[in-house]
Amino acid sequence: MAKSNGENGPRAPAAGESLSGTRESLAQGPDAATTDELSSLGSDSEANGFAERRIDKFGFIVGSQGAEGALEEVPLEVLRQRESKWLDMLNNWDKWMAKKHKKIRLRCQKGIPPSLRGRAWQYLSGGKVKLQQNPGKFDELDMSPGDPKWLDVIERDLHRQFPFHEMFVSRGGHGQQDLFRVLKAYTLYRPEEGYCQAQAPIAAVLLMHMPAEQAFWCLVQICEKYLPGYYSEKLEAIQLDGEILFSLLQKVSPVAHKHLSRQKIDPLLYMTEWFMCAFSRTLPWSSVLRVWDMFFCEGVKIIFRVGLVLLKHALGSPEKVKACQGQYETIERLRSLSPKIMQEAFLVQEVVELPVTERQIEREHLIQLRRWQETRGELQCRSPPRLHGAKAILDAEPGPRPALQPSPSIRLPLDAPLPGSKAKPKPPKQAQKEQRKQMKGRGQLEKPPAPNQAMVVAAGGDACPPQHVPPKDSAPKDSAPQDLSPQVSAHHRSQESLTSQESEDTYL
Repeated sequence: MAKSNGENGPRAPAAGESLSGTRESLAQGPDAATTDELSSLGSDSEANGFAERRIDKFGFIVGSQGAEGALEEVPLEVLRQRESKWLDMLNNWDKWMAKKHKKIRLRCQKGIPPSLRGRAWQYLSGGKVKLQQNPGKFDELDMSPGDPKWLDVIERDLHRQFPFHEMFVSRGGHGQQDLFRVLKAYTLYRPEEGYCQAQAPIAAVLLMHMPAEQAFWCLVQICEKYLPGYYSEKLEAIQLDGEILFSLLQKVSPVAHKHLSRQKIDPLLYMTEWFMCAFSRTLPWSSVLRVWDMFFCEGVKIIFRVGLVLLKHALGSPEKVKACQGQYETIERLRSLSPKIMQEAFLVQEVVELPVTERQIEREHLIQLRRWQETRGELQCRSPPRLHGAKAILDAEPGPRPALQPSPSIRLPLDAPLPGSKAKPKPPKQAQKEQRKQMKGRGQLEKPPAPNQAMVVAAGGDACPPQHVPPKDSAPKDSAPQDLSPQVSAHHRSQESLTSQESEDTYL
């Protein structure tokens, strides 16, 4: 897989290099003592020595290849307004997806607020639904030993993933541990696929924004819904997409297409890392996040558009082509792209305006698939169909599913007062007596529910329906409708009032 030396993705150390070697490159001056001290860092407590070094807002060490210089900051007032809008969308996600999906797409193009990016990615990708449908599955995979064949390869790759980011700078630190857990769990979840090196940076980016379990399910969605077949053994899907990209380039930039055709440069030489790592090792970090915001919403067409924009502006004029007379010069131009064309505002605007649609991609996919079958036979990897973005993933969800509900960060007992109220909490026995009196006054006194009939609150904070509840039709027709007591109503209101933020909202 071709490696590019992007601004955010520092050069991956060779197999024989150690992480301490990359730290030594950060040392100021040739002082041997300083170098030895830096190279000895390894544990989490020792890694705290990096606190003396400045960290940018994305978590990269200032001065490293991953850090960025001056950034276009969003005004604080605008950021707060966007956060408020996104909170409203996330707390009413199904309604927004059903009726206002175009508005969600526009807001993803503007950029998801950093404080809510992790949660938004989970909702957009369907990872939140997968987690709810598979409670305890990640823990089960996490506790399993795993295949030694994959474990050795994963361990060797851990220190290569963003070694200048504060999460992964420490060998054996919490970031690398979580990365190992997520990648190992995927090899057990899909043993027929196993592990591909390009999955590691994808999982690392997810872990920068959410806990390990949520990152695992988002990784599953990327591998199965957004980029199916990309990480299979033969890499047939990425080869097909390389041909699709090259064909689309002819319409977007005939000059670049003609030059690459004349030089006989296979698309795999420049687009493999772009697509398989979703540009996480190519673009400046602010651009990576904006691309991922749109990618989770609109699907793989965003990856195609970014690739076409980069090719168009790197090789799309006669003057630029003249500077690349041979294969080597052309490949080097594509590996060391101009910072101007990768700049966040410029790149996002170009991507949004580029007229490449899902229909064009699927039409070209059928053409290239037919050519593949004529020249190479049938595909060996039978991957599921690709789904183009959040709306397609939601529509493909089989059967009825429970509506996504925000998970309250704080849960109050039944007899607790509402937040902000001055009423003192009553003892449990007194509250139960008053409740029974009120129900008796209405002729609604019933037997208290058995323990297995009580409302169960899941670990994620979502209320599960009571078990063994008789159907509504079994109730006598002449019985009065049941009213919730004020105490119970207050409890439900208190739960609803505390659902504006999930526990992962603050996981930056």
